[in-house]
Amino acid sequence: MKQSIQWVRSVIFLGLIYFNLMVVGIVFLPWALVSRSGAFAAAHTWCRSTMWLAGWMVGIKTEVRGTPPTGEVIVAAKHQSFLDIIMIYASLPRGKFIMKKELIYTPVIGIYGLRMGCVPVNRGKRGAAIRKMVAQVVAGIGNPGQLIIFAQGTRVPPTEKLPYKIGAGILYKELKQDCVPVAVNVGAFWPAHGIMRTPGTAVIEFLPTIPAGKSLSDFMEELENVVETRSEELLVESGYYDRQK
Repeated sequence: MKQSIQWVRSVIFLGLIYFNLMVVGIVFLPWALVSRSGAFAAAHTWCRSTMWLAGWMVGIKTEVRGTPPTGEVIVAAKHQSFLDIIMIYASLPRGKFIMKKELIYTPVIGIYGLRMGCVPVNRGKRGAAIRKMVAQVVAGIGNPGQLIIFAQGTRVPPTEKLPYKIGAGILYKELKQDCVPVAVNVGAFWPAHGIMRTPGTAVIEFLPTIPAGKSLSDFMEELENVVETRSEELLVESGYYDRQK
């Protein structure tokens, strides 16, 4: 019975947050069209309201640990579900993504992504995305902010292991920017796929900065080690493995 009630609450929650996405997108649109500040304000409003709704509707509390960066850095994160996108973005003043080109045509998301400085690229052409981003920065026309990249390139459920892709390393080396790794445990409560949301405390943690200047191989090794180790510790802390027994 309790599971059934939680499932119903999860369905209502999902419907409500996507309805709220449309409302926020429409309300903030005039401001967003004339100023990037309006786009950032809309995105932050939606992310924070979604986190608030998650807390009282489906019992997912959210906690941000560490110090979110405010300067121009690369934020290389573990990606377990849509919730880590929401929590990371809500924590950054000027976050931007490399996003799939198809998202440009998605209502609300497309126009706001472009206004926030996200870089749309063709699916499967991540190298082109990196070259485009590097070219923007070098030419001095890139929109300032924190570049968010998911180091494994896709959502990875807690029990699965996927290698870290070289894209994060190439950006780190070519842009010559510091990198802030981010560990997460959000997949324990908000899955990569499906409707059911599980009560608990979802955590993202901004880890110590990896300074610019390391070799590509050293950077990739350190990034994977610190993110995977801390993410695993957060999963154990959450009781995820105990619930799987």
